Amino acid sequence: MAATKTGIAVIGGGAAGPVGAGGGAPGGGPGPLYDAMPSLGRKFLMAGRGGLNLTHSEEIEAFLGRYREASGRLRPAIEAFPAQSLRGWAEGLGEETLVGSSGRVFPRSWKASPLLRAWLRRLGGLGIRLALRHRWTGWSATGDLLFETPEGRATVPAPAATILALGGASWPRLGADGSWVPVLASAGIEVAPIRPSNAGLRISWSEIFARRFAGRPLKRIAISCGGETRRGEAMITETGMEGGTVYALSAAVRAQLDRAGEAILHLDLRPDLSEAALAAALSRPRARQSLSTWLRKTAGLAPVAIGLLREGTEPLPAEAPVLARRIKALPLRAEGTAWIERAISTAGGVRFCELDADFMLRKRPGTFLAGEMIDWDAPTGGYLLQACFATGAAAGRGALRHLSHGLSGGAGVDGAPIRSHL
Repeated sequence: MAATKTGIAVIGGGAAGPVGAGGGAPGGGPGPLYDAMPSLGRKFLMAGRGGLNLTHSEEIEAFLGRYREASGRLRPAIEAFPAQSLRGWAEGLGEETLVGSSGRVFPRSWKASPLLRAWLRRLGGLGIRLALRHRWTGWSATGDLLFETPEGRATVPAPAATILALGGASWPRLGADGSWVPVLASAGIEVAPIRPSNAGLRISWSEIFARRFAGRPLKRIAISCGGETRRGEAMITETGMEGGTVYALSAAVRAQLDRAGEAILHLDLRPDLSEAALAAALSRPRARQSLSTWLRKTAGLAPVAIGLLREGTEPLPAEAPVLARRIKALPLRAEGTAWIERAISTAGGVRFCELDADFMLRKRPGTFLAGEMIDWDAPTGGYLLQACFATGAAAGRGALRHLSHGLSGGAGVDGAPIRSHL
């Protein structure tokens, strides 16, 4: 007679995995949490370097709209574990949260490390064992879990349920390298190509412009691409441009790159001024002023903005209306996005058609997915972590339901009722 499978194994120690572990432990007894790295939460800590943006306070419909095509599939998970729940979870760990002027939500300490330490203590209190330096490589023919460890290959007997939360492929040195893609693809599971998201643009600047302006900010601008416009700031880099305003257009840029091999963006250097008002200002005599001085005084342009206007082979138009139009819609040709290793997040992953409502793989019952492994995308601003936490919680609940279906009376293997600690 075959041995009865017990417990829930969680593989992946980013944001989604430990949430799934915290939700799944009571249903199968304290389960192990595996991760390929020597410690958990490395990308979580990286995200907290500038102040950990946990989630966003905006109204739920606007919030869900940030996930674009995936909003309908993510809705149940986010509504079950919304921003208020995430804030309550953090505060339950002793980390109060606050809402910034932009509506973004942060720990009051503005740091990731205190929250992570409290989180790990919570998992330890649940009896969850950490198995670090365990890189998951797939399943055996009988469904056992296969790992590469410093001591060599290891085989773990198949648990009753498994939660995979292995991340996307950005910042691979922090643990998420996309090595799971061929494993799932070989199992017949459809995976959308992993692409950089919330990434900078690659633009071929002239050597003079790159040398002079790399590292300079562009403030109070607007950028348009594919019918979408975002206002904010950006930063010139040696190889292109990055920053929140650029990241927010990632999906539109990718769509143009797929169609044409390049993306044309339009940069409004004075979004707070109408084209007519700008043309009127530019109609003033230049007299003996240099072009740079004249543009700075009449159009209010910073040196980096003037450098952008002059970046190209064509001279600036002399006619005020034409020059105003150029300032309000300066075309930029992006050859691609920054490399995936430097992207904040990734798009693509396991397609939703492969998952049921509990985020369980239809082709591998008992295996649940969470986080960036799934084919969704979101801008920065708290939406990335919110979806990782919400899908982690949903996968944990799904794993508990899966166990309860195989147990009498809806009790866990240790006799405890099926419930979540989230």
